[in-house]
Amino acid sequence: MRRGESNVAVIGAGVGGLCAAVTLQESGLATTLIERSSRLGDACCSWIAGGMLAPYCEGESAPEDIVRLGADAIAWWERHGAMVARTGTLVIAPPRDAAEIERFATRTRMHQSAGEACIAALEPQLAGRFRKGLFFADEGHLDPRAALAVLLARFEALGGVARFGLSKPPDAARVVDCRGWAAREALPELRPVRGEMLVLRAPDVRITRCIRFLHPRIPLYVVPRGPGLYMVGATMIESGDSSGATARSVLDLLNAACALHPGFGEAEIVEMRADLRPAFPDNLPRAIERDGRVFVNGFYRHGFLLAPAMAKDVAAILLARVGAAA
Repeated sequence: MRRGESNVAVIGAGVGGLCAAVTLQESGLATTLIERSSRLGDACCSWIAGGMLAPYCEGESAPEDIVRLGADAIAWWERHGAMVARTGTLVIAPPRDAAEIERFATRTRMHQSAGEACIAALEPQLAGRFRKGLFFADEGHLDPRAALAVLLARFEALGGVARFGLSKPPDAARVVDCRGWAAREALPELRPVRGEMLVLRAPDVRITRCIRFLHPRIPLYVVPRGPGLYMVGATMIESGDSSGATARSVLDLLNAACALHPGFGEAEIVEMRADLRPAFPDNLPRAIERDGRVFVNGFYRHGFLLAPAMAKDVAAILLARVGAAA
C-alpha cells in the first residue's frame, strides 16, 4: 500500500485532532477530519484555552516531560502559519508574597530575575506595583481560535477533507480518536479538570505579554488578545461539572486581576466560559492503541503546547503500520 492510498479518519477538531490531521496529511497519509459539531470551535475546550506556549513556566508544577515535549511548540506553530507573539512570560507576585517568586525560580529554568526596573521596562503600567519577578524570554502565546482556523485551512489546502456535523465517522482503515473528555468510556482512566475563563475588554490596561500572577488566593494568567482585550484564567477544579462559570470563580478571577492591575475593575466582561480538560493520573498526554483505534488524549492544560509533539507520535505509529502492511 502506498502512503497516498491510506485512509485515516481523525475524530475531533480540537487542537489535538487538528494537529494530528495536519501532521498525518503532511506525512502522505490521506486523512479525513470528523467533527460532530456543525462548525469549528463548538463544544471544544480548545476554543477557550489560554494559548500559552510556555514550557519552562509549566515546569514549576509539571513533569520534566512537559518541558521537553513543549520545547519546539513555538517553532511548530510558526511553521504552520500561526501568529505567535514571542514576547516571553513575566511571572510576578504581590510584594508580601515575594517568596513565591523564589519558590517558582527553584522549580524552573531558562529565566532571568526581574527587579522593579526590569518589570517597569517590560510592562510600564506595572511600574511601582511589583518589586520582584521572573522573565522567561523564550516563551510566547497565540490566539487559539485564530490558530485552529489556520490549521484547518492548511489541512484542506494539503488535500485533507474536513466534515463537520457528523457523529459517526465513515469507514476508515485507521481511526485516530481525539475526542477529549467525550472518549471517557473508552479511556476510563481519564479524569475531568474543570477550567473557567474570562475575556475582558479593558481599554485602560496596556499589557503586552503573558503575565502569570502568583496571587495567594487564586494564581492566574492574563494573556493579551488584541488592543484592550485580555483572556483571564483559569481555575483548576477536580470536577466533572460542565455547566457555566460560577459566580465564585468569576469573583476570584476578577479580584486577582484587579490586584494585578486596577484597570481591570472597569473592564467589560465580553465572555465567561467553562469546560472540562481531560487528564490522565500523571497529567501527561498519551497516544494509546486500544480497541483498534489510536487515542490521543490527556492534554490537561497543555493542549496547544503539546499537541504538535503528540501528533508526531501518532504519525510515527500509523506510518509504521503502513510500512508493515507494504
